[in-house]
Amino acid sequence: MELRSVEELMDLLYACRGARASAGHGGGPADPYGHALRTAALLRRRRPADKELQVAGLVAVVGRLLWPGGPAGRTADAMRPLLGPRVAHLLHGYARPDAPSRDDDLLGLRQADEEARTAVFDAGVLEDWRTVLELLAARNSRLGAVD
Repeated sequence: MELRSVEELMDLLYACRGARASAGHGGGPADPYGHALRTAALLRRRRPADKELQVAGLVAVVGRLLWPGGPAGRTADAMRPLLGPRVAHLLHGYARPDAPSRDDDLLGLRQADEEARTAVFDAGVLEDWRTVLELLAARNSRLGAVD
């Protein structure tokens, strides 16, 4: 499965509302939708200029719901055509939490993910992220056309 539009991605993220991670699935958050918004919001606070990192935090939850227990990196492969190689790289590393990392961005993503499990604050709504997703998709589309 490859995502080809921001609308498809938004639909998947909206589908996370009200979903519950299965109890046996690797310690996933109980509220994937809220967790995704909190992770992205934490990354926005810490790295306001790094939209790709923020979006990686937002979309990482999709894989847990679509492919529970599936191969690591499947979310990365699905997001690459739409959001580009850097987001895919971050998602691939995120999918392998046991792998050691010297990548500061990946460490930041994992820290925000962990903090978002217990943080309590208003992280906004998914629609707040539509413009950022559209900008990344448009930039990736232009870069892909140049390659």
